[in-house]
Amino acid sequence: MKEITSNKYLRVKRTGMDGGFGTIKLPRQNKKGYTEASIIWSWGAGWEHVSVRPFSGSNPTWDDMCFIKDMFWGDEEWVVQFHPPRSEYVNNVDNCLHLWRPLGQSMPVPPSILTGLKGVRLQ
Repeated sequence: MKEITSNKYLRVKRTGMDGGFGTIKLPRQNKKGYTEASIIWSWGAGWEHVSVRPFSGSNPTWDDMCFIKDMFWGDEEWVVQFHPPRSEYVNNVDNCLHLWRPLGQSMPVPPSILTGLKGVRLQ
């Protein structure tokens, strides 16, 4: 994970041995201003993890998650948002999404030729 505590969009409330939490200003695309959200980050139990929950009650957007990914990880790093089997759903907080990256191991990823999306951004 990048050093993020000095990022101008992030207000750190507390940090600990394996992460921290605070609030973040998420830029609004095609609109002026920001929306605020709570944010938690950690790197324990073999995973880097960031969760975000907008105060507005809406779900984080694709652009929000891209903004957060770029804030916490490098341009060439893969991170994932998991979609587990329904029997393993955990929803402790509504409208909260998570990004994950394993520590100390490579994440399997599809070759770009299969996705057909290299260099293409979906909206």
